Amino acid sequence: MQCPYCDNEDTRVIDSRLSEGKDAIRRRRECLSCEKRFTTYERREPLRLMVIKRDGSREGFDRLKLQAGLAKACAKRQVSEEEIEFMVDEIEADLRERRRHEVTSRRLGDMALARLRKTDMVSYLRFASVYRQYTDVDQFRSELVRLAGSGR
Repeated sequence: MQCPYCDNEDTRVIDSRLSEGKDAIRRRRECLSCEKRFTTYERREPLRLMVIKRDGSREGFDRLKLQAGLAKACAKRQVSEEEIEFMVDEIEADLRERRRHEVTSRRLGDMALARLRKTDMVSYLRFASVYRQYTDVDQFRSELVRLAGSGR
């Protein structure tokens, strides 16, 4: 650890403890050259969430990409930007609570659909049509019948 006063790299740890927020380790250090003391904090770097796509490739989770997809599905609907942001926050929080750092695009899409279904059915259908790659009207009709049968 480099001393912030004299740039010497020889330091010793005097004291270590959890920070008040318990999100870091606080270390009191002393420079062996100038004998001045300073504090450092060590925080765990969160794992980068990875999305496994349909073709098997992997890419980093991009909350802006998810937000853009939800916003496109909710265009010209009574769904506020705050609601979309909240959906993205919920999805990201759910993903981070899991102990794995990888999620399939299918699971991510299902999570988005579940939230859209509670929020706005037209937005849900728009998102589902792209996500599930509907190719004809019969697929829409089947989804509508399924939704009507489920009471929503």
